[in-house]
Amino acid sequence: MTGFGKAVLQLPTKKITIEVKSLNSKNLDLNARIPSQYREKELAMRNTIAKTLQRGKVDFGLYVEVTAEETSTQVNAAVVKNYMEQLRAIHSGADMELMKMAVKMPDALKVEREEIDEKEYKAITDALATALVEIEKYREDEGKVLEEDFIKRIEKIAELLEKVIAIDPERIDAVRERLRKGIADLKEAVDENRFEQELVYYIEKFDITEEKVRLNNHLEYFTSTLNSDDSNGKKLGFITQEIGREINTIGSKSNYAPMQQLVVQMKDELEKIKEQLLNVL
Repeated sequence: MTGFGKAVLQLPTKKITIEVKSLNSKNLDLNARIPSQYREKELAMRNTIAKTLQRGKVDFGLYVEVTAEETSTQVNAAVVKNYMEQLRAIHSGADMELMKMAVKMPDALKVEREEIDEKEYKAITDALATALVEIEKYREDEGKVLEEDFIKRIEKIAELLEKVIAIDPERIDAVRERLRKGIADLKEAVDENRFEQELVYYIEKFDITEEKVRLNNHLEYFTSTLNSDDSNGKKLGFITQEIGREINTIGSKSNYAPMQQLVVQMKDELEKIKEQLLNVL
């Protein structure tokens, strides 16, 4: 599911901003942007995020803004002077111009590695937890919207199934009449008893009683699973496969245009459910 969480941590000498963004994905794909001085803690923070979010294309950013006058980056004076001497040997420019070129050379600046203070890291982990709470709330809100959409579409399929059940006797009569008309067009005398036996056998091939019962059970099972407390995205996916199988069988057996139209509508609702299920854990 999509989501966004942010936390800002103000320390005496720096401001640290933590952002966590999530997009839909079947697996966990975590991309982290962390300053070099915090790299040793990256794995621990990754594990915390993975344990909480479980799935999604996740971007994690930790940004540091120095607010004090002190800085860990210093000019490497000896290296800069050496560069200037070398440049002066090949170019008779002013010292200021030579310095501008020298400071752009490799190793002109040196960064003193800072050890991570445990209190600072504890504050960072607390801020990360706050950001994850925000993103989880975002996901829960989206999940409630999806739940309402699933319920609405399952109820729509159930309504269409009721219409299928209502016109089923009409369908059988239509099939029976079509067969009788075909025999009448042959203008041949037939044994009525034998014809009725063959007719019963033929119509049994189009009977959808079992499919109607199973489809109704699958719809009820989908709803009860949706209301359970477990992480059930994959389970719901399996149930929709079974729902689709029953709908397809009803469509292949219907042999009746009004019923086939209802089947098409059920398939349309089911496809919309399948698309949204990709967002559910």
